[in-house]
Amino acid sequence: MSLVLVNPPRNGEGDHAEHGGGEAPILTGPKRTVERARKLRRALSLPEVLLWGALRKRPPGWKFRRQHPAGPYVLDFFCSEARLAVEVDGIAHDMGNRPERDTVREAWLAGRGVVVSRIPAADVLRDVNEVVQRIVGTCEARTPLHRPADGPPPRSGEEL
Repeated sequence: MSLVLVNPPRNGEGDHAEHGGGEAPILTGPKRTVERARKLRRALSLPEVLLWGALRKRPPGWKFRRQHPAGPYVLDFFCSEARLAVEVDGIAHDMGNRPERDTVREAWLAGRGVVVSRIPAADVLRDVNEVVQRIVGTCEARTPLHRPADGPPPRSGEEL
């Protein structure tokens, strides 16, 4: 015997993204992770401070959060609308078991529709504006042409 939904939601309806409507689920973490994120916000590295100074200005309308809790992890920066995590990687990310841990973390985030963009700390120190442009490009590539924050799309026959 198979389970049949009597009135399944049509595409674009419903209150959950997994049922074809609504927004993507909110990405957050347990209380312990939230508390750790709060502490990390007060202890940003120099590349993170420089990048946050640019991202907090909402480059072309993209809202970012810093040290955002996501399950058991804390993301350096997170754009909810684009489902993009930005990680500023120093030299420590190449040592020991960090590459394996980063792979596990990226798989966990991918399972929730989040893509991770890894930015070397040296790139941020060299040219923060170029890094921001790369991040904005990634956000634009990950979202539909119409962003609800920009208002409704033009009607057929109307000029942009």
